[in-house]
Amino acid sequence: MTLLLLAGSGDARRLAWRLVDCGRPVIASLAGATRQPEPLPLPLRVGGFGGREGFESYLDQAAITAVLDATHPFAARITARTAEVCAARALPYLRLERPAWTPDAGDDWTMIDREEEAASHVRPGATVFLATGRQTLAAFAGLRGCRVLCRQIDPPTAPFPFEGGEFVIGRPPFSVEREERLFAQLGVDWIVVKNAGGEESRSKLIAARNLGIPVLMIRRPPPVSPRVETVEAALDWVRRM
Repeated sequence: MTLLLLAGSGDARRLAWRLVDCGRPVIASLAGATRQPEPLPLPLRVGGFGGREGFESYLDQAAITAVLDATHPFAARITARTAEVCAARALPYLRLERPAWTPDAGDDWTMIDREEEAASHVRPGATVFLATGRQTLAAFAGLRGCRVLCRQIDPPTAPFPFEGGEFVIGRPPFSVEREERLFAQLGVDWIVVKNAGGEESRSKLIAARNLGIPVLMIRRPPPVSPRVETVEAALDWVRRM
């Protein structure tokens, strides 16, 4: 059995270290969105597969016999394609997707379905902090007239896609105290977040609550099955095979 681990999340990193001693070959795959990703203790391939045909060719070439999808909860296209291909091939497949965040007392969240909806909630002239990554940045173009701050891990290689924007560079994890200092220093009026879940990245939400900053929370794409929510459950699946 050769297991393909589709990585790209904190859970995937933790899972990779646990899979080192699983007693079977494992290959980890990263999309390459981050220029200098944290090292993984497994044989690693980096970059896209080139669509469905390229993915299927890779499965054959690498003699993959099972796929464990631990990509980001918003990697909807990759997850949907992977689940479809595995189902068509009768290839064992499992999605590891941590639970979504839910608001606690004192949180001021507004739920939205798409990035484009943010502009209808934010007044012109506001300072908006995007903790959503650069891949969907252009979808926030309706926030023209606002100061838009987009945090990303790597320094930008292209200018901001619309006026009034600037990049904030930082590599997680971020403590609550660090987030509070940053938001206060920047004068943030709104924070926009994808509902990625996970304790490591919850710090920005706690900081927003402490500072009284409202949050626009983007709902997750529809889930796929079969799915588990913890690293331990994913490991149990691997052991059972």
